[in-house]
Amino acid sequence: MTRLFAAFAGGLLFGMGLVVSGMTEPARVIAFLNIGPDWNAALIVVMVSALLVTLVGYRLLAGRVAPLFDEVFHTPTNQTLDVRLMTGAALFGVGWGVAGYCPGPAIVGGFLLDERALVFLVGYLIGALAFEGYDRKVSQPALADG
Repeated sequence: MTRLFAAFAGGLLFGMGLVVSGMTEPARVIAFLNIGPDWNAALIVVMVSALLVTLVGYRLLAGRVAPLFDEVFHTPTNQTLDVRLMTGAALFGVGWGVAGYCPGPAIVGGFLLDERALVFLVGYLIGALAFEGYDRKVSQPALADG
């Protein structure tokens, strides 16, 4: 129960930070991503703050064997820069630049019943399910011809 509460509290804090910072407003995000004469650099403070919090957080956790509310840390293990990662990152960036949403702010917008966020989430879920189906098909071992 403590683990569930910690996850809820962390998600709620993160969501509130997204709303307060303006990251849930697609026009503001697009104005930040579109570097030109009308560039809105305000979200740089949000990005730098996120990097600093992450840096401090990882430093504080460096000596711990396990997190406070779980048995193990769930950190990425793959450190390879491959085509799959780079393609995914490029698609994420293009999608973020076009829609002004990434999954976190879109989920917050969905809870706030923002129609734009709900449309994004439907497209995101369709894309995620399509990729999962494709990935499962590609990564299945070929059946031996009998």
